[in-house]
Amino acid sequence: MAPGPVPTTGPRRWIRPGRLSLRAKLTGSMVLLLTFVCLAIGVSGEIALRSFLTRQIDDQLSAASARAHDFASRPPEDGLGPNPLNAPGQASGTLSVRVSGDRVLYAGVLTVQGLPQGLSAEQESGLFSIPADRPPMTLTIGGLGDYRVQAVTIPGGVVVTGLPLAPMQDTLTTVRWILFGVAAAGVTGAGFLGAFAVRRTLRPLDRVAATAGRVSAMRLDRGQVALSVRVPEIDTDPRTEVGQVGSALNLMLGHIARALEARHASETRVRRFVADASHELRTPLAAIRGYAELAGRGSALAPPEIVAHSMARIQSEAARMTTLVEDLLLLARLDAGRPLEASEVDLARLAADAVGDAHVAGPDHRWELRLPPVPVLVRGDVQRLHQVLANLLSNARTHTPPGTTVITALTRSHGGAAVLTVTDDGPGIAPELLPSVFERFARGDSSRSRTAGGTGLGMAIASAIVVAHHGSIEVHSRPGHTEFAVRLPVIGSSQRVHSFGTTTPQVGPRR
Repeated sequence: MAPGPVPTTGPRRWIRPGRLSLRAKLTGSMVLLLTFVCLAIGVSGEIALRSFLTRQIDDQLSAASARAHDFASRPPEDGLGPNPLNAPGQASGTLSVRVSGDRVLYAGVLTVQGLPQGLSAEQESGLFSIPADRPPMTLTIGGLGDYRVQAVTIPGGVVVTGLPLAPMQDTLTTVRWILFGVAAAGVTGAGFLGAFAVRRTLRPLDRVAATAGRVSAMRLDRGQVALSVRVPEIDTDPRTEVGQVGSALNLMLGHIARALEARHASETRVRRFVADASHELRTPLAAIRGYAELAGRGSALAPPEIVAHSMARIQSEAARMTTLVEDLLLLARLDAGRPLEASEVDLARLAADAVGDAHVAGPDHRWELRLPPVPVLVRGDVQRLHQVLANLLSNARTHTPPGTTVITALTRSHGGAAVLTVTDDGPGIAPELLPSVFERFARGDSSRSRTAGGTGLGMAIASAIVVAHHGSIEVHSRPGHTEFAVRLPVIGSSQRVHSFGTTTPQVGPRR
């Protein structure tokens, strides 16, 4: 069976890089880099110093070897020749050996007092292998340490001269400890100073993180949320990395705040819509129930006119409730983006039919129709577009007194759009009501009275249908002049419509 994974111990888990803070990572990286630099400087410095000191010793060795050569080349006084250790100018610690054939004539080293001290047979044996007239070499001599030695040929033999390396090694050791101490102190100091500098540098990031933490602690899932928390302006400088993060976070918080506001506004509209729809449905249902109870109480004994009146009122309220339900279903279908029928529609003929119907429904108003000499064709649902114009004309008839002039005009703009306007010279719309003209269940007053109009869905339906046709609708009003303008893309223009019902209706101002 294969062995399982080795469990990770506590300390290893603690030093995992992924679990260290950014501050610790930056400080640790800086200390490691500085340590590596100090180590590189120390090693390269020691190598350079060793090479320099070795060259100095070699120069001194060459001079000492030359003096020994000159002194040993003098005529012999006792048959053996002069002792190279007696050469003038030789420093203490100088090693000198004079060899003739396979016999050592003189061998010794100068003491600190300048007196020659002999070598042992073992020490002498190591000096026989040095080649003559070659560059200096390093040789370890038992009991004396490391020496830099060089052999030169003289008449009748060879003279070996050596200088100790102990002074150079002591110097290198001293320098090594000095560099180590300075580097350790520098790295330690740089670690503390670096930690302070990193902490100070990352304070803006701490403030950005604190802002994000405050936002994450908020309840954003329900109700109206005032998301006013932002990163301070000082931490949004786009020239710095932290500033870019802070600026991006502020931009994101702005988008979230607007989305929350839109969500709250949508929830408010939905609640108001449900309340208004419930009220609108409750009213005809209450009337139907009341008249049904009245007709059901002893209907055999009730006068026929009362029963007929009750049934007529039941039918009337049922028809009004059916209209309301159909309007709500139409808005729901438009909200869901269901496609509408697409056919070629002549807006001039549509306007003429709608104005004719409005004249029959409102004979007390003056109705005018202004059409271009050529047909204006759009692609869309003829029944829904007729409903738009019918709602606009019904709105003008309902909210203006008898004798008001209502003008329906059809033109074509330079941008390739058909513009259908319905203008009246009535009292106009109050400024405080203009923003809610195209909202659902909006009426000319704040009450739910039937005298103020219908269900309040006419302008909302008109707006939703126009938007589903990729058009726009707007209203401008002042006392004596109210104008509703519908713009639709015409066939053959750059704004030609190929499909409908794929755009969610936008809620705008409405009457």
